[in-house]
Amino acid sequence: MRPVTTALTNPPAERGRLRALDGLRLVAALMVALYHYGGRGGEIAEAWGSSPKQQFPTLHEWFAYGCLGVQVFFVISGFVICMSGWGRPLRSFFASRAARLLPSYWVAVVLVTAVFALPGVAFAAVSPSDALLNLTLLQQPLGADRVLGVCWTLWVEIRFYALFALCVVLPGASRRRVVLFCAMWTLAAAIAEAADEPLLDLVLMPAYAPFFIGGIGLYLLHRDRRDALAWGIVAVSWLTGQHYAVAELWHSPSPGQFSYRSASVIVLIVTLGFLAVLAVALGWLRRADRPWLTTAGALTYPFYLVHEHLGWVAVEVFHQRLALPSWLTLTATLLTMLLLARLLNRYVEDWATPRLRRALR
Repeated sequence: MRPVTTALTNPPAERGRLRALDGLRLVAALMVALYHYGGRGGEIAEAWGSSPKQQFPTLHEWFAYGCLGVQVFFVISGFVICMSGWGRPLRSFFASRAARLLPSYWVAVVLVTAVFALPGVAFAAVSPSDALLNLTLLQQPLGADRVLGVCWTLWVEIRFYALFALCVVLPGASRRRVVLFCAMWTLAAAIAEAADEPLLDLVLMPAYAPFFIGGIGLYLLHRDRRDALAWGIVAVSWLTGQHYAVAELWHSPSPGQFSYRSASVIVLIVTLGFLAVLAVALGWLRRADRPWLTTAGALTYPFYLVHEHLGWVAVEVFHQRLALPSWLTLTATLLTMLLLARLLNRYVEDWATPRLRRALR
């Protein structure tokens, strides 16, 4: 009989940092960046001076798939949140999440608002009222303009944290409770999709739930690779996740996005994302466990926050003002955003995160 793991048990799998997962997070962030710089239209076309289709006649079709890095992020998030919430009281879980998200986010909001307010910057800043509201991370449900385009994914993450905290962390994490949470959320999300009820969709997030649930299932496999229910959770999550990804991204109705991605390629990328996290969960990537991957993981979140909007400014400067060719502009912009992310990590996160965590605890 399988022993039931209580909320106070510290599983052996948590003793060491999974550095390969850090590297995978940065890969997902770079996928999203390539999508924002060369795989869609909108404001980035103003930065280039023409559509990315003209800047990257062949590569733009592949850059358009970079938006799937978000789905990979959500799988990783499900894995990490289950791992970090296991055996942790609610206050500690809340303090950890808030201290991780807020310091760099606050600075990024202020930084982007200030840069967009500079004379000569072609992109409009949001109103002062909306900029202040953005500091709460509630701008999207309250209908305000967003300072950071990528913050919609943080709103998705916050709702996931709330569901996991209420259903798993608050009563105490155990294998049985986590499995029940995954099963019930999967069923409830399907019902929400069928009901077409906005409130249910807002709370249960049927389009993104499979990726979080799949990540949770992968963490259960990290604890015990023989767990048949965990394999079932991962399989069902992959099957439903690829369906939602194809339905949402194959032919996007948004005028700023390039349409008609290949459904087969979307399925392939979603599959590779699940397989990559599975490889980490089962220990297949232990040989890739290098210390520099920890640094890569530390850069991911601040890079993700600043890369889109400040990337528009960088592309405009490098390409239109300095007349650098497209590929060199792309490279220079990525390196500039990574450098900025390093500064945020070194001088904001390393200082503010532990202090905020201690204060909230």
